[in-house]
Amino acid sequence: MKKNFVVYLIILVSSFLAGATVSASTVTYHPSLAHKSGAMAYEHMKYLAYDIGARTAGSENERKAETYIESQFERMGLKTEVQNFSYRNHTVSSSNIIAYKPGKSSKQIIVGAHYDSVSVGRGVDDNASGVGVLLEIAEVLKKIKTPYSIVYIAFGAEEAGLQGSNYYADQMTEEEIENTIGMINLDSLAAGDQMYVYGGAGEDGFIRDQALAIADKKKLDVETNPGLNPSYPTGTTGDWSDHAPFKAKGIPYGYLEATNWEIGALDGYDQTAEHGGIWHTSNDTLEFIDSEYPGRVQNHLSTFSTLLTDLIKFMNKTSTAK
Repeated sequence: MKKNFVVYLIILVSSFLAGATVSASTVTYHPSLAHKSGAMAYEHMKYLAYDIGARTAGSENERKAETYIESQFERMGLKTEVQNFSYRNHTVSSSNIIAYKPGKSSKQIIVGAHYDSVSVGRGVDDNASGVGVLLEIAEVLKKIKTPYSIVYIAFGAEEAGLQGSNYYADQMTEEEIENTIGMINLDSLAAGDQMYVYGGAGEDGFIRDQALAIADKKKLDVETNPGLNPSYPTGTTGDWSDHAPFKAKGIPYGYLEATNWEIGALDGYDQTAEHGGIWHTSNDTLEFIDSEYPGRVQNHLSTFSTLLTDLIKFMNKTSTAK
């Protein structure tokens, strides 16, 4: 780690190696850390995956993750709330953690990532990586005047059928939907062979198109679905993650993901040529990913964080804006 990290980060890493428990409420980051793209995301990812562990929907660990994420948003000085919900005839409880950052415009962009995981593995890739980038972006942009206001959401119970994102979208008023420029989803960013950004068809793909333009300008290794499978046209993806409920409301989406659309059934499910899917398996750990793909996690987090920071800072909706 860099010498100018705050003492807490040193303690966090030491405690992780020693298996100790660190209080989430004491996390503090030195501003210089924000200049190392992906570094904060990596620390948040590790905390969720190892200090907390697997975070199945409705479990005690999912609630620990909720507390951690809420504490991070509050530490950043963002207006934060927890949106509780239940499903399966009210037998399972979960929550969305929502933070708001005002921008130059009252129109808003939603940026979301689910914080629950399946029971096997540690949920490093799926989806502590997405939450890590979400929290890093919130940190980096907290004092920057962004073109649009930002609603950050950590969704609960995605693995149980998009429960959190469905609940949030269903609670939106017509006015809120009309006021939302787009939704950016972050899911499984760490392990896949290639980094992608997707979006809707036609004008609804403006988030993807602007992201690809930024990637080209900054020479970031990010592309889009090549459209080899006719069921998923070039630049788009399936409705299997937290962007889907917003897409169904007519809100344009962008979606960042690491996988491989050129192998298997050409549907993006097989993330790696050597090992297929990492998500939802016992291989979703730092130990496995780092041993098989040294440096990939750090590179992906850095790339996605750099891309998303510029995308939000310079987002420009055309005259067709809602």
